[in-house]
Amino acid sequence: MYKIAIFKIGGRILDNSKDLTTTVAQLTQLYEDQIIKKIILIPGGGTNVNLIRELYNEFQINDELAHWMAIYSMDYNGIVLNKKFPHLNLLDDLDQLKKEDSIFSIFLPYKYLKNNDELPYSWNVTSDSITLYVTYKLGLTECFLIKNIDGIFDKYQNLLTELSVEKFKELKAKEELAKFPSDESDFKIKSKPVDPYVLTLIEKYKIPCIILNGASEDLRIFNYFRIVDNNVKVYTKIHSV
Repeated sequence: MYKIAIFKIGGRILDNSKDLTTTVAQLTQLYEDQIIKKIILIPGGGTNVNLIRELYNEFQINDELAHWMAIYSMDYNGIVLNKKFPHLNLLDDLDQLKKEDSIFSIFLPYKYLKNNDELPYSWNVTSDSITLYVTYKLGLTECFLIKNIDGIFDKYQNLLTELSVEKFKELKAKEELAKFPSDESDFKIKSKPVDPYVLTLIEKYKIPCIILNGASEDLRIFNYFRIVDNNVKVYTKIHSV
C-alpha cells in the first residue's frame, strides 16, 4: 500500500472527457481498495494556458503576470474538476492537506505559491514543475505526471522506462528522442517531453517523476500500482542519477 501519492493531471487529459473519466476512475479504485491511502491531484493548465500564451505574445504582457495567470488557470481547472467529480475534496491549504491521514483531494496551488514565490516566472515552468515543487514541500519521494502518452520513447520507438536527467538531455541534444507530432495522429507511441524546468528540480530535490498514460484503455495507472513486475508496467521514470 502507498501511504501518499501525488498526481498531476495533464491538460490534454483534462480537456478530454473520456480520458479524464478513465483517469479518475482508476485513481478512485486505487483509493477505495486502499492501495493508495491518500491521493492528491494537481490540475494542469489545459487550453486556458494556450490563450494566456497568445495574450503574452500579442500584447506582450510581462512574465510575472503570465506566470500567475497560468497558475490561476490550474485553480480554475481544479474547481471544474471538482464539479464533475464531487467526491473529490477541494483544498488550497497545504498544511491542512498534510494533516489529513486519508483523503482523495484536488489541491489548488495558487494561494500557496503566492505565499511561497520561489519558482521562476518562465514558460519553462508549467504544472509539471509545480507538481514536483509541491511534492518536495510535502516531503514526498516521487510524483506522477498523468499525460496522454505511454512515456518517453527513443527515435526507434523503444519506451525508455528508466531515464536519468543527464541521459534525457543527452538524447534530446542528439535528437534521439521520438518527436511528438503536431497533428497528434500517433500520440500513443510518440514522446512529448516534460517541461524543461522540472529536470532542474528533479536534480535539485532528488525526486523522480513517473509519467503514466491516463488516456490509455489498458489501465496504465491502475496496473502501475497493482502489478508487482516492473517489466510489465508501462511508464517512464525520470530521475536524478
